[in-house]
Amino acid sequence: ALHVNSSATTAIGNDYGFDQIFSRQIEAKGQQGDVLYALSTSGNSPNVLRAIEAAKKKFMVVIGMTNSDGGKMKDNCDYILQMPTLDTARCQDAHIVLGHIICELVESGIYGQ
Repeated sequence: ALHVNSSATTAIGNDYGFDQIFSRQIEAKGQQGDVLYALSTSGNSPNVLRAIEAAKKKFMVVIGMTNSDGGKMKDNCDYILQMPTLDTARCQDAHIVLGHIICELVESGIYGQ
């Protein structure tokens, strides 16, 4: 599982650029069939878009969450969950709630009630 690693984030940001902080990790650890869960309020965050590109090259499934516009993400994700707002704070609030619901459903599916 790929997760936020502050050492990797700062090392990749310093050596390659912060637009590659996620894509470089996917290139190293991503595998066919893995799922990338990509969040960007605007749908246009360069580091998230590069992660999506890297995931697609690895034949990973890409689930995106963004605002009602969807930005560039809407055309590059296998599944896109667009929050019904352009307000950044409300979009991020909805991302948090939806993220918790998805985690609960996945845990329930794996471990049962």
